[in-house]
Amino acid sequence: MVFFELSGGLILALWAQDDISHDTGLPKQPVSSTAVSIGHNVLRREEVDEVMETARRAGAEIIKTPQDTFYGGYAGYFRDPDGHLWEIVWNPEIPPAAG
Repeated sequence: MVFFELSGGLILALWAQDDISHDTGLPKQPVSSTAVSIGHNVLRREEVDEVMETARRAGAEIIKTPQDTFYGGYAGYFRDPDGHLWEIVWNPEIPPAAG
């Protein structure tokens, strides 16, 4: 498991599916790539294309090629080799903190 401290005292915890099944007693269900998406915000519009191409070369399946969004941004989706759905996003109104 991994924990991420978020603002306002909120903590995001990510657990392996086997551990959740064991902990809850619920049967393990097939993974659905639309159950959750992971968003990765970038600083520059061009980075969306760069990250998408890097993911494609690493074996990701491009689900939605990058395109303009309804909110004035630019984004695309890919599914990684483990089946996780990623959205790569440039949003000029809410840029990520520069690292």
